[in-house]
This record gives sequence, structure tokens and C-alpha cells, in this order.
Amino acid sequence: MKTNKDLNLNNEEKELLESYNKGEWEKISDHENELKKFRELAGDSLKKDKRINIRITNRDLTEIKRKAVHEGIPYQTLVSSILHKYINGRFVEKPEPST
Repeated sequence: MKTNKDLNLNNEEKELLESYNKGEWEKISDHENELKKFRELAGDSLKKDKRINIRITNRDLTEIKRKAVHEGIPYQTLVSSILHKYINGRFVEKPEPST
């Protein structure tokens, strides 16, 4: 049995390992059906099946594209990510570093 000291773990990982080692975890009785259910839920949440059209200023679009290039992702993916984080209450704007 490995301990926290054997691995380079963050605090959350250490807590999970300690909980597992204490026998606090229960085996899922119908593992295959549960796995199938969660795979379907994950697939549904990742499926992008709707389109939207919005009007924004040329300046804003240029800035979005610049930031997307900096992140190494398509600009539509960046916009989708921003909207997803916003509606889930996880969007936190970081201030631009002063130069």
C-alpha cells in the first residue's frame, strides 16, 4: 500500500488516498450500467449541437481572436468556453498585467 510520502500528491489527492486506504469507499454494485450512464451524460454535456449568431464590434472580435491565438485554440472555442464558465458561475476575469 502506497502512502502520501511515496507519491507527489496535492492536498485533494492526499485526502482521497487516505480515505481509500481507510476503506471508506464502497464498491458500485452495477458497475457497467453506472459507467454507461455517466459516459452518456458526459457525452451529452460535451456535444455542441446548437449554433448562435451574435453581432459584436470588429475591435472585440479582433481581440477575441488575438486571445485565442495566445491560448492556442480556435476563437469559437474560446467564446464557447467563456459563455460556459459564465453561466456556471465560474468565470473570473483576471486583470491584465501592467506594463
